Amino acid sequence: MAQIEFDHVTKRYGDVVAVRDVTVTVEDNEFFCFFGPPSSGKSTLLRLLLGLEKPTEGEIRIDGRPVNGLAPAARNLAMVFQNLALFPHMSARDNLRFPLVERGVAADIIEKRLVAVADKLHIAHLLGKHPAHLSGGERQRVAIGRALMRDAAAYLMDDPISALDARLREEMRVELKRLQREIGHTFIYVTHDQEEAMSVADRMAILEHGMVRQVDEPDAIYDRPASRYVASLLGSPPMNFIAGEIAGATGEFHDERGKLKLSLGPFSGDPAKVAVELGFRPEDAELANEDGISGRVVSVEPLGPYTIVVVDGGSQMLKAMIKGQQAPAVGDNVSLRVSSSRIAIFRRDDGRRIDFGERHGERQRERTTEAL
Repeated sequence: MAQIEFDHVTKRYGDVVAVRDVTVTVEDNEFFCFFGPPSSGKSTLLRLLLGLEKPTEGEIRIDGRPVNGLAPAARNLAMVFQNLALFPHMSARDNLRFPLVERGVAADIIEKRLVAVADKLHIAHLLGKHPAHLSGGERQRVAIGRALMRDAAAYLMDDPISALDARLREEMRVELKRLQREIGHTFIYVTHDQEEAMSVADRMAILEHGMVRQVDEPDAIYDRPASRYVASLLGSPPMNFIAGEIAGATGEFHDERGKLKLSLGPFSGDPAKVAVELGFRPEDAELANEDGISGRVVSVEPLGPYTIVVVDGGSQMLKAMIKGQQAPAVGDNVSLRVSSSRIAIFRRDDGRRIDFGERHGERQRERTTEAL
Protein backbone atom coordinates (compact mmCIF):
# COMPACT_ATOMS: atom_id res chain seq x y z
CA MET A 1 0.00 0.00 0.00
CA ALA A 2 1.47 3.34 -1.01
CA GLN A 3 0.90 6.90 -2.05
CA ILE A 4 2.80 7.70 -5.27
CA GLU A 5 3.74 11.21 -6.37
CA PHE A 6 5.02 12.52 -9.69
CA ASP A 7 6.39 16.00 -8.96
CA HIS A 8 7.06 18.05 -12.14
CA VAL A 9 8.49 14.98 -13.88
CA THR A 10 9.94 15.38 -17.37
CA LYS A 11 11.63 12.72 -19.51
CA ARG A 12 13.59 13.56 -22.64
CA TYR A 13 15.21 11.27 -25.20
CA GLY A 14 17.49 13.67 -27.02
CA ASP A 15 15.22 16.23 -28.67
CA VAL A 16 12.09 14.15 -28.04
CA VAL A 17 10.08 14.96 -24.90
CA ALA A 18 8.19 11.80 -23.89
CA VAL A 19 6.82 13.19 -20.61
CA ARG A 20 6.53 16.89 -19.89
CA ASP A 21 6.15 18.43 -16.41
CA VAL A 22 3.79 15.78 -15.01
CA THR A 23 2.51 16.43 -11.48
CA VAL A 24 0.09 13.76 -10.27
CA THR A 25 -0.57 12.16 -6.89
CA VAL A 26 -1.95 8.61 -6.72
CA GLU A 27 -3.53 8.05 -3.32
CA ASP A 28 -3.04 4.99 -1.14
CA ASN A 29 -5.46 2.13 -2.03
CA GLU A 30 -6.59 3.94 -5.17
CA PHE A 31 -7.25 2.39 -8.57
CA PHE A 32 -5.68 5.04 -10.77
CA CYS A 33 -5.56 5.03 -14.56
CA PHE A 34 -3.33 6.85 -17.04
CA PHE A 35 -5.33 7.13 -20.24
CA GLY A 36 -4.42 8.45 -23.66
CA PRO A 37 -3.71 7.47 -27.26
CA PRO A 38 -0.49 5.70 -28.30
CA SER A 39 2.70 7.75 -27.75
CA SER A 40 1.03 9.98 -25.15
CA GLY A 41 3.54 9.03 -22.43
CA LYS A 42 1.58 6.43 -20.46
CA SER A 43 4.10 3.57 -20.55
CA THR A 44 7.00 5.99 -20.06
CA LEU A 45 5.47 7.06 -16.75
CA LEU A 46 5.32 3.41 -15.64
CA ARG A 47 8.94 2.86 -16.66
CA LEU A 48 9.98 5.94 -14.70
CA LEU A 49 8.06 4.73 -11.67
CA LEU A 50 9.54 1.24 -11.92
CA GLY A 51 13.06 2.64 -12.19
CA LEU A 52 13.70 1.32 -15.70
CA GLU A 53 14.21 4.95 -16.75
CA LYS A 54 15.36 8.02 -14.82
CA PRO A 55 13.55 11.36 -15.00
CA THR A 56 15.37 14.14 -16.79
CA GLU A 57 13.74 16.59 -14.39
CA GLY A 58 11.46 16.33 -11.37
CA GLU A 59 11.05 13.80 -8.58
CA ILE A 60 9.11 10.60 -7.99
CA ARG A 61 8.13 9.70 -4.42
CA ILE A 62 6.66 6.54 -2.90
CA ASP A 63 5.09 7.18 0.50
CA GLY A 64 6.93 10.48 0.64
CA ARG A 65 10.36 8.93 -0.04
CA PRO A 66 12.21 10.08 -3.18
CA VAL A 67 13.05 7.07 -5.36
CA ASN A 68 14.82 8.66 -8.34
CA GLY A 69 18.11 7.05 -7.34
CA LEU A 70 16.73 3.68 -6.23
CA ALA A 71 17.17 0.53 -8.30
CA PRO A 72 13.96 -1.16 -9.53
CA ALA A 73 14.31 -4.00 -7.00
CA ALA A 74 14.42 -1.52 -4.11
CA ARG A 75 11.11 0.14 -4.99
CA ASN A 76 8.91 -2.86 -4.09
CA LEU A 77 6.60 -2.51 -7.08
CA ALA A 78 4.96 -5.36 -9.00
CA MET A 79 4.26 -5.22 -12.72
CA VAL A 80 1.87 -6.92 -15.13
CA PHE A 81 3.19 -6.48 -18.68
CA GLN A 82 1.17 -6.10 -21.87
CA ASN A 83 2.65 -9.29 -23.32
CA LEU A 84 2.17 -11.13 -19.97
CA ALA A 85 5.77 -12.54 -20.11
CA LEU A 86 4.92 -15.96 -18.67
CA PHE A 87 7.64 -18.60 -18.78
CA PRO A 88 6.43 -21.17 -21.35
CA HIS A 89 8.42 -24.06 -19.84
CA MET A 90 6.91 -23.55 -16.38
CA SER A 91 3.50 -24.58 -15.13
CA ALA A 92 1.11 -21.94 -13.84
CA ARG A 93 2.12 -22.95 -10.32
CA ASP A 94 5.82 -22.37 -11.01
CA ASN A 95 5.12 -19.10 -12.79
CA LEU A 96 3.26 -17.90 -9.71
CA ARG A 97 5.96 -19.08 -7.33
CA PHE A 98 8.85 -17.65 -9.34
CA PRO A 99 9.03 -14.09 -7.84
CA LEU A 100 9.21 -15.39 -4.28
CA VAL A 101 11.53 -18.30 -5.08
CA GLU A 102 14.01 -15.84 -6.60
CA ARG A 103 13.89 -13.80 -3.39
CA GLY A 104 14.63 -16.84 -1.23
CA VAL A 105 11.28 -16.83 0.58
CA ALA A 106 10.58 -19.92 2.69
CA ALA A 107 8.65 -22.69 0.91
CA ASP A 108 5.80 -22.77 3.45
CA ILE A 109 5.23 -19.03 3.08
CA ILE A 110 5.24 -19.35 -0.72
CA GLU A 111 2.69 -22.16 -0.61
CA LYS A 112 0.42 -20.23 1.74
CA ARG A 113 0.58 -17.19 -0.52
CA LEU A 114 0.00 -19.34 -3.61
CA VAL A 115 -3.19 -20.83 -2.19
CA ALA A 116 -4.53 -17.38 -1.26
CA VAL A 117 -3.77 -15.84 -4.67
CA ALA A 118 -5.13 -18.82 -6.63
CA ASP A 119 -8.33 -18.65 -4.59
CA LYS A 120 -8.80 -14.93 -5.20
CA LEU A 121 -8.29 -15.34 -8.95
CA HIS A 122 -10.19 -18.63 -9.26
CA ILE A 123 -7.24 -20.40 -10.92
CA ALA A 124 -6.55 -23.23 -8.45
CA HIS A 125 -7.65 -25.78 -11.06
CA LEU A 126 -5.13 -24.37 -13.58
CA LEU A 127 -1.96 -24.61 -11.50
CA GLY A 128 -0.72 -27.78 -13.18
CA LYS A 129 -1.07 -26.47 -16.74
CA HIS A 130 1.54 -24.72 -18.88
CA PRO A 131 0.77 -21.37 -20.59
CA ALA A 132 0.36 -23.05 -24.00
CA HIS A 133 -2.58 -25.02 -22.62
CA LEU A 134 -4.34 -21.98 -21.11
CA SER A 135 -6.83 -19.66 -22.77
CA GLY A 136 -6.11 -15.93 -23.11
CA GLY A 137 -8.15 -15.07 -20.05
CA GLU A 138 -6.53 -17.82 -17.99
CA ARG A 139 -3.03 -16.67 -18.95
CA GLN A 140 -4.06 -13.17 -17.95
CA ARG A 141 -5.13 -14.36 -14.52
CA VAL A 142 -1.86 -16.21 -14.04
CA ALA A 143 0.12 -13.10 -14.99
CA ILE A 144 -1.86 -10.99 -12.51
CA GLY A 145 -1.46 -13.70 -9.89
CA ARG A 146 2.32 -13.69 -10.33
CA ALA A 147 2.35 -9.97 -9.52
CA LEU A 148 0.05 -10.47 -6.54
CA MET A 149 2.31 -13.11 -5.03
CA ARG A 150 4.46 -10.26 -3.83
CA ASP A 151 3.24 -7.97 -1.07
CA ALA A 152 4.15 -4.94 -3.15
CA ALA A 153 3.67 -1.27 -2.35
CA ALA A 154 1.71 -0.90 -5.60
CA TYR A 155 0.73 -2.98 -8.62
CA LEU A 156 1.35 -1.54 -12.07
CA MET A 157 -0.45 -2.76 -15.18
CA ASP A 158 0.56 -1.76 -18.71
CA ASP A 159 -2.45 -2.32 -21.00
CA PRO A 160 -2.71 -5.90 -19.72
CA ILE A 161 -5.95 -7.04 -21.38
CA SER A 162 -5.77 -5.35 -24.79
CA ALA A 163 -5.01 -8.66 -26.55
CA LEU A 164 -8.17 -10.37 -25.26
CA ASP A 165 -11.44 -10.48 -27.16
CA ALA A 166 -14.27 -8.12 -26.23
CA ARG A 167 -16.15 -10.53 -23.94
CA LEU A 168 -13.01 -11.50 -22.03
CA ARG A 169 -12.03 -7.84 -21.62
CA GLU A 170 -15.40 -7.14 -20.02
CA GLU A 171 -14.94 -10.05 -17.61
CA MET A 172 -11.39 -9.04 -16.72
CA ARG A 173 -12.41 -5.45 -16.00
CA VAL A 174 -14.89 -6.71 -13.43
CA GLU A 175 -12.29 -9.09 -11.97
CA LEU A 176 -9.63 -6.40 -11.69
CA LYS A 177 -11.96 -4.00 -9.90
CA ARG A 178 -13.12 -6.73 -7.51
CA LEU A 179 -9.55 -7.78 -6.86
CA GLN A 180 -8.36 -4.27 -6.07
CA ARG A 181 -11.17 -3.76 -3.59
CA GLU A 182 -10.50 -7.09 -1.89
CA ILE A 183 -6.75 -6.71 -1.43
CA GLY A 184 -6.88 -2.96 -0.75
CA HIS A 185 -3.64 -2.01 -2.52
CA THR A 186 -2.72 0.78 -4.90
CA PHE A 187 -3.26 -0.13 -8.57
CA ILE A 188 -1.88 1.97 -11.42
CA TYR A 189 -3.36 1.01 -14.77
CA VAL A 190 -2.31 2.20 -18.22
CA THR A 191 -4.60 1.86 -21.23
CA HIS A 192 -5.67 3.48 -24.50
CA ASP A 193 -9.15 1.91 -24.20
CA GLN A 194 -11.68 4.41 -22.85
CA GLU A 195 -14.10 1.73 -21.65
CA GLU A 196 -11.38 0.08 -19.57
CA ALA A 197 -10.28 3.39 -18.10
CA MET A 198 -13.76 4.56 -17.15
CA SER A 199 -14.95 1.22 -15.81
CA VAL A 200 -12.04 0.38 -13.50
CA ALA A 201 -10.59 3.71 -12.35
CA ASP A 202 -11.37 5.60 -9.16
CA ARG A 203 -9.61 8.52 -10.81
CA MET A 204 -7.88 8.93 -14.13
CA ALA A 205 -5.35 11.23 -15.79
CA ILE A 206 -5.82 12.16 -19.45
CA LEU A 207 -2.50 12.43 -21.33
CA GLU A 208 -1.64 14.23 -24.56
CA HIS A 209 1.91 14.24 -25.96
CA GLY A 210 3.33 13.53 -22.52
CA MET A 211 1.32 16.22 -20.73
CA VAL A 212 -1.52 15.74 -18.24
CA ARG A 213 -4.64 17.50 -19.50
CA GLN A 214 -7.12 16.59 -16.76
CA VAL A 215 -7.23 14.51 -13.57
CA ASP A 216 -10.53 13.59 -11.94
CA GLU A 217 -13.08 10.83 -11.46
CA PRO A 218 -14.19 9.29 -14.78
CA ASP A 219 -17.77 10.57 -14.55
CA ALA A 220 -16.60 14.10 -13.75
CA ILE A 221 -14.26 14.14 -16.76
CA TYR A 222 -16.96 12.74 -19.03
CA ASP A 223 -19.54 15.31 -17.92
CA ARG A 224 -17.18 18.31 -17.74
CA PRO A 225 -14.16 17.81 -20.00
CA ALA A 226 -11.57 20.57 -19.54
CA SER A 227 -10.79 20.82 -23.25
CA ARG A 228 -11.90 19.73 -26.69
CA TYR A 229 -9.12 17.16 -26.72
CA VAL A 230 -10.40 15.50 -23.54
CA ALA A 231 -14.00 15.68 -24.75
CA SER A 232 -13.11 13.99 -28.03
CA LEU A 233 -11.30 11.08 -26.34
CA LEU A 234 -14.17 9.92 -24.15
CA GLY A 235 -17.48 8.67 -25.47
CA SER A 236 -18.59 6.13 -28.05
CA PRO A 237 -19.75 7.50 -30.42
CA PRO A 238 -17.56 10.54 -29.71
CA MET A 239 -18.84 14.02 -28.98
CA ASN A 240 -20.28 16.07 -31.86
CA PHE A 241 -18.69 19.44 -32.62
CA ILE A 242 -20.13 22.43 -34.49
CA ALA A 243 -17.82 25.32 -35.42
CA GLY A 244 -19.02 28.87 -34.86
CA GLU A 245 -18.46 31.97 -32.78
CA ILE A 246 -19.79 33.36 -29.56
CA ALA A 247 -20.11 36.92 -28.27
CA GLY A 248 -18.61 37.27 -24.80
CA ALA A 249 -20.98 40.03 -23.71
CA THR A 250 -24.18 38.10 -24.47
CA GLY A 251 -23.02 34.50 -24.69
CA GLU A 252 -24.89 34.07 -27.99
CA PHE A 253 -23.55 31.32 -30.25
CA HIS A 254 -23.87 31.36 -34.04
CA ASP A 255 -22.69 28.50 -36.22
CA GLU A 256 -20.63 29.18 -39.34
CA ARG A 257 -23.61 28.67 -41.67
CA GLY A 258 -25.69 31.22 -39.80
CA LYS A 259 -28.52 28.72 -39.29
CA LEU A 260 -28.08 27.96 -35.60
CA LYS A 261 -28.35 30.35 -32.68
CA LEU A 262 -28.04 29.53 -28.98
CA SER A 263 -28.03 31.95 -26.07
CA LEU A 264 -26.08 30.68 -23.03
CA GLY A 265 -25.58 33.93 -21.12
CA PRO A 266 -22.46 36.05 -20.50
CA PHE A 267 -19.14 34.49 -19.58
CA SER A 268 -15.99 35.99 -18.09
CA GLY A 269 -14.12 36.49 -21.32
CA ASP A 270 -13.48 38.88 -24.16
CA PRO A 271 -16.67 40.85 -24.97
CA ALA A 272 -15.76 40.56 -28.64
CA LYS A 273 -16.71 37.51 -30.68
CA VAL A 274 -14.64 34.39 -30.01
CA ALA A 275 -14.16 31.49 -32.45
CA VAL A 276 -15.44 28.38 -30.69
CA GLU A 277 -16.80 24.89 -31.18
CA LEU A 278 -20.08 23.79 -29.66
CA GLY A 279 -20.00 20.19 -28.44
CA PHE A 280 -22.70 17.75 -27.38
CA ARG A 281 -22.74 14.02 -26.84
CA PRO A 282 -24.86 11.75 -29.09
CA GLU A 283 -26.84 10.38 -26.16
CA ASP A 284 -27.93 13.93 -25.18
CA ALA A 285 -29.54 14.62 -28.57
CA GLU A 286 -33.25 14.08 -29.19
CA LEU A 287 -35.08 13.90 -32.49
CA ALA A 288 -37.49 16.80 -32.93
CA ASN A 289 -39.89 17.91 -35.65
CA GLU A 290 -38.72 21.53 -35.35
CA ASP A 291 -36.66 23.93 -33.22
CA GLY A 292 -33.35 22.14 -33.46
CA ILE A 293 -30.31 21.43 -35.59
CA SER A 294 -31.79 20.46 -38.94
CA GLY A 295 -30.31 17.98 -41.38
CA ARG A 296 -30.87 14.89 -43.51
CA VAL A 297 -30.47 11.35 -42.19
CA VAL A 298 -27.60 9.64 -44.02
CA SER A 299 -27.21 6.49 -41.90
CA VAL A 300 -29.12 4.46 -39.34
CA GLU A 301 -27.28 1.89 -37.20
CA PRO A 302 -29.64 -0.30 -35.10
CA LEU A 303 -27.68 -1.78 -32.18
CA GLY A 304 -30.42 -3.40 -30.13
CA PRO A 305 -30.99 -1.27 -27.02
CA TYR A 306 -30.25 1.92 -28.96
CA THR A 307 -29.90 3.19 -32.51
CA ILE A 308 -27.25 5.56 -33.84
CA VAL A 309 -28.63 8.08 -36.33
CA VAL A 310 -26.14 10.02 -38.48
CA VAL A 311 -27.41 13.40 -39.67
CA ASP A 312 -25.79 15.60 -42.32
CA GLY A 313 -25.69 18.96 -40.57
CA GLY A 314 -24.29 20.75 -43.60
CA SER A 315 -20.69 21.38 -42.54
CA GLN A 316 -20.30 18.16 -40.53
CA MET A 317 -21.92 14.83 -39.75
CA LEU A 318 -23.71 14.68 -36.39
CA LYS A 319 -24.58 11.55 -34.47
CA ALA A 320 -27.53 10.96 -32.17
CA MET A 321 -27.98 7.92 -29.97
CA ILE A 322 -31.69 7.10 -29.78
CA LYS A 323 -33.10 4.59 -27.30
CA GLY A 324 -34.69 1.52 -28.79
CA GLN A 325 -35.14 0.86 -32.49
CA GLN A 326 -37.63 3.57 -33.42
CA ALA A 327 -35.59 5.69 -35.80
CA PRO A 328 -36.16 7.74 -38.96
CA ALA A 329 -35.35 6.34 -42.38
CA VAL A 330 -32.33 7.27 -44.44
CA GLY A 331 -33.16 10.41 -46.43
CA ASP A 332 -35.63 11.84 -43.89
CA ASN A 333 -35.22 15.46 -42.81
CA VAL A 334 -34.99 15.72 -39.03
CA SER A 335 -34.00 18.13 -36.29
CA LEU A 336 -31.76 17.39 -33.34
CA ARG A 337 -32.52 19.13 -30.05
CA VAL A 338 -30.11 19.29 -27.11
CA SER A 339 -30.60 20.79 -23.67
CA SER A 340 -28.26 23.73 -23.08
CA SER A 341 -27.15 22.16 -19.80
CA ARG A 342 -25.64 19.29 -21.82
CA ILE A 343 -23.72 21.54 -24.22
CA ALA A 344 -20.03 22.40 -23.92
CA ILE A 345 -18.25 25.31 -25.61
CA PHE A 346 -14.54 25.15 -26.48
CA ARG A 347 -12.23 27.85 -27.81
CA ARG A 348 -10.91 27.05 -31.26
CA ASP A 349 -7.49 28.61 -30.66
CA ASP A 350 -6.40 26.45 -27.71
CA GLY A 351 -9.31 24.03 -27.17
CA ARG A 352 -10.03 25.20 -23.61
CA ARG A 353 -13.57 24.92 -22.27
CA ILE A 354 -15.53 28.11 -21.70
CA ASP A 355 -17.56 27.98 -18.50
CA PHE A 356 -20.68 30.07 -18.16
CA GLY A 357 -21.60 31.61 -14.82
CA GLU A 358 -23.93 29.64 -12.55
CA ARG A 359 -25.46 32.96 -11.48
CA HIS A 360 -27.68 32.92 -14.56
CA GLY A 361 -29.66 30.06 -13.06
CA GLU A 362 -31.06 26.75 -14.18
CA ARG A 363 -33.77 28.33 -16.31
CA GLN A 364 -31.20 30.02 -18.54
CA ARG A 365 -29.05 26.88 -18.85
CA GLU A 366 -31.99 24.62 -19.65
CA ARG A 367 -32.94 26.40 -22.87
CA THR A 368 -32.81 24.28 -25.96
CA THR A 369 -31.21 24.94 -29.31
CA GLU A 370 -33.22 26.93 -31.81
CA ALA A 371 -32.94 26.92 -35.59
CA LEU A 372 -33.22 30.32 -37.22
